Amino acid sequence: PEQHGGLGVKQIDQPFGFLREAHAVPVTVTEFGMGGTAYPIIFVGNDYAPVAVMGVRQNENLFVDEAGKTDQDFYVPAFVRRYPFVIANDENADRLLLCVDRDAPMVSNQPDVPFFQNGEATEFTTNAIEFCKEYERQRRATVEFISLIKELGLFEQKTVAFQPRDAQGQPQGDQQKIADYWAVDENKLNELPADKFNLLRENGALGAIYAHMISLLNWQRVITRAVATSQQQAAAGQVQV
Repeated sequence: PEQHGGLGVKQIDQPFGFLREAHAVPVTVTEFGMGGTAYPIIFVGNDYAPVAVMGVRQNENLFVDEAGKTDQDFYVPAFVRRYPFVIANDENADRLLLCVDRDAPMVSNQPDVPFFQNGEATEFTTNAIEFCKEYERQRRATVEFISLIKELGLFEQKTVAFQPRDAQGQPQGDQQKIADYWAVDENKLNELPADKFNLLRENGALGAIYAHMISLLNWQRVITRAVATSQQQAAAGQVQV
């Protein structure tokens, strides 16, 4: 309250405007079901971090319009909804800290909703703390889930590509690689010994695995949007990537 008593958030026209440049967004294991109905859920990097794919090119999100509005028919990951807040570890004490992005456009010293009133956290701030604490719990559960999948040797490396097309829908140029990523291999899953398979079922991992595998069918949705965007840009006389 002493340092941030005058801060809070204000209403802005584009609360998710920053998402326009995010083509892949981190998700937690509990979001595989909801997120997997909308986007491919893949694992990337040395840590096998799960992300929801929302575009095929860097800095292009196909599910956010020019006005910074998200498509209401598709799930918005918690990683996005928690912004401008984030939980961080306090290296000097065994506790977590709630941090806020001071450069976020909705953070203001003339807020509509203050962070504090009369030296106490407002209901808005308390809710933000609880939301971020729950997100941190789910993030840790996701790390445990990934560790189990790795231990059972279920990951397989995959590649996905798409064919650019002109304004008439005709193939144009070579196929473009979208991503190299990790996915759970269905054959390896089916070949697990019964005790290992039951372990996945008992700890709730099996549902998340199936949600992830089914989500890969959404590659076609993302690619279709990418092709349509390219055709619109070409028709408008813009440079096609």
